Amino acid sequence: MATDPTTTTDPIAADGPTAGDEGYDTASSNAGSTYATTISSYIREGIEENGRQYAAYGKHAYGLPVDEREQERNDLQHVKFNMLLGDKLFTSPIEPTTILDLGTGSGIWLSTSPTDVEDEWLLKKDSFDLIHARELLLSIRDYPRLFKQALDHLKPGGYLEVNSSLATPTSDDGSLPEDAALLQLRDMFFAMGEKMGTPIDCVKQFKKQLEVAGFVDVVENIIKMPQGPWPKDKRLKKIGAFENYSLSTGMEAYLMRGYTAVMGGDPDQLRVIMTQGLKELADPSIHMYAYL
Repeated sequence: MATDPTTTTDPIAADGPTAGDEGYDTASSNAGSTYATTISSYIREGIEENGRQYAAYGKHAYGLPVDEREQERNDLQHVKFNMLLGDKLFTSPIEPTTILDLGTGSGIWLSTSPTDVEDEWLLKKDSFDLIHARELLLSIRDYPRLFKQALDHLKPGGYLEVNSSLATPTSDDGSLPEDAALLQLRDMFFAMGEKMGTPIDCVKQFKKQLEVAGFVDVVENIIKMPQGPWPKDKRLKKIGAFENYSLSTGMEAYLMRGYTAVMGGDPDQLRVIMTQGLKELADPSIHMYAYL
């Protein structure tokens, strides 16, 4: 749930098609690199599956890799989030002195995080001004418990800020075909999330769950997030380029472990569908977006 009151859900104006539009052709290049410099980080010890490294710690299996490729992608995601939030690290109306970040990734946002946020936190209660969580997809089984634990660790008047995208690609102008491979991949992603006990549409329940946990003045803001550099608006075009790059380089990360280890699927079959999905991501005539 991002909190940018200046953003609306009005249709995004598409730019005209341009050959070699920067940010596209990501299936075969390192597009997006002109917008940010990635930060390398170490490969954590863990489990290797299908050529990727996965965490060997935590209360439950985590669906995404934790290797250097994934950390670099997360660093690009950080830049994208900053732009979506108006060049801010957070939007809560507070000047915090004590902050706890959940699911820190490479540490580019902050560097302090419990190893497993679903464990009991061995931290002093009532001690943080701001608790921040971003894109905990495929990692949290019990959000109500997480939110209650966060409330217990906030100082009176503190804030919890949760940002999570809803991976449901759509278009306002019908340019995303109904039989698109990206929609097949979406359905796979949702199915594996359900089977793992980590529903991909969990964000839809956040507002109610936060209120039940005891939070007050809960604000939910929804932002359209273009998934390619097709918008006419320059800021949205740049955001779309980042998101397009993230999807192109992260598609295997999001899907492979869940599809093979959880769903029992054939990795070669998945790669065929992903190849078509990458072609669709590289097509500037598809004016696709998701919600943050």
